[in-house]
Amino acid sequence: MSFFPKISFHREVEEYLTKVFRNNELITALGAKEAESKYQSLLSHLSHPPAFTTVRVNTHLSSVKHVKKMLFEEIQKQFKGICVPVLEHPELRDILVIPAIGPRQDLKKHESEVIVGAQCGYAVLRGAHVYVPGIISTSKFMKAGDLVSVYSDIEGKCKRGAKEFEGVKVFLGNGISELSRSEIFSSHGPMNGMGIRMIEPVYLSPSFDNVLPSHLFLQNLPSVVVSHVLNPQPGERILDMCAAPGGKTTHLATLMRDQGEVIAMDKIANKVKKIKQNAELLQLNCIKAFCYDGTKALSVEKREDEQEGPPFLPESFDRILLDAPCSGMGQRPTMSYSSTLKEVMSYQPLQRKLFTVAVKLLKPGGVLVYSTCTITLSENEEQVTWALETFPCLQLQRQEPHIGGEGMRGAGLALDQLKLLQRFDPSAATVQGMDIKALQDSQEDYLISLANKDCIGFFIAKFIKLNGLETVIPTSFQPLLKNPFFCDVCDSKLIDLSCSTTLMCTHLKRHTKKVNT
Repeated sequence: MSFFPKISFHREVEEYLTKVFRNNELITALGAKEAESKYQSLLSHLSHPPAFTTVRVNTHLSSVKHVKKMLFEEIQKQFKGICVPVLEHPELRDILVIPAIGPRQDLKKHESEVIVGAQCGYAVLRGAHVYVPGIISTSKFMKAGDLVSVYSDIEGKCKRGAKEFEGVKVFLGNGISELSRSEIFSSHGPMNGMGIRMIEPVYLSPSFDNVLPSHLFLQNLPSVVVSHVLNPQPGERILDMCAAPGGKTTHLATLMRDQGEVIAMDKIANKVKKIKQNAELLQLNCIKAFCYDGTKALSVEKREDEQEGPPFLPESFDRILLDAPCSGMGQRPTMSYSSTLKEVMSYQPLQRKLFTVAVKLLKPGGVLVYSTCTITLSENEEQVTWALETFPCLQLQRQEPHIGGEGMRGAGLALDQLKLLQRFDPSAATVQGMDIKALQDSQEDYLISLANKDCIGFFIAKFIKLNGLETVIPTSFQPLLKNPFFCDVCDSKLIDLSCSTTLMCTHLKRHTKKVNT
């Protein structure tokens, strides 16, 4: 049973998603009833936080066992005697998993109210306190030390500084005000720092504000999986194309034992600064971060040998992670999705530009991992179909570890191809919420199986760039290649069939075969 209403979308986005999750391939495989049930379950789960908090241990500095002990003691302090386990994951050896308790439906609401923005509200549901920049409105006479009930303005309708709000709001829990209303909305400009200390959140999850900052990195479970799938090795040269805020970048460097080179790029300067700060905090020295547009990262001219940053020459990297900009529909919790259909559809062409550059920057024999935190076909399975058709030098690879489900039907991929993909689907979670008794009665392996399912929506595809790929052209067709740019048979433009120098048109492609040499 849902505690919050299902996620809401603009009507055009809702219509688009309905078609995606009722596509013919899916209905043929599952049946209309089951397909619809899964879709409605997905919409419900997206508006609720995951039932577990995942933190990655910085194994560059500490052992998992040591950090687990320190974290358990910290959580005991925060929860004042409520015993919540800290679990090690049997397949992801560098993470710790903490169950969330909630939703707690018996909390008493207070007369004094605080309204926060949607993003602040989502953070509160995952364990954060309320900081001043996130506060939009408070009751008229709120003083420091007051008990207050905190609500989220999920539709963004509340005016800053309002003394009351009658619009759509979602109860997040109770807290104690650290500041008065006049201090929060001071004429000297918004203050920083904590505004409300949450003492009775609807979802009881640990706060990680300044908790073991050099030893832990708060990260969703699928985001940890993706770095393990790339499997970087010490001494290799790795590219993280869209790296901010640096969670995956620092994980890659840690997996390499800080030996080799991890190039991290992002086109927004403040985000690059954050990557550098995280690398410094975690004491990782092999990371080099650059403010650069990934779509322009391929150099068309010979570079100076001393130049270590972008753009880069073709075939410069052993492995590449493209955690692409996306519509973000897999993020949880999200109660009201604000992007328009035009914005949602804008990501596919951008992802393809980045992917094309990534293929050219990858060495033959190298590994390319593509990931998103969204649920659409157009940004996930359809991109895989496009990639395999556009770059015959690419081949899908089995992923290890494989914790998520298989890819979703609807993009024309074969069943054996879908099994090589990982789609983390929140609708696969069998329960929604957990109380203390259920937690105490649960076995550890059962909790881990829940954590594997009850996480954000995420997608991973792993490709290898085949080494020495050539195209064998039947003798009878070779005279047709007189014109180096257009086909003499069908006048179509020649395409780069081998991702390097061999050109072939789609007409001839149907009469050729690929071989490894």
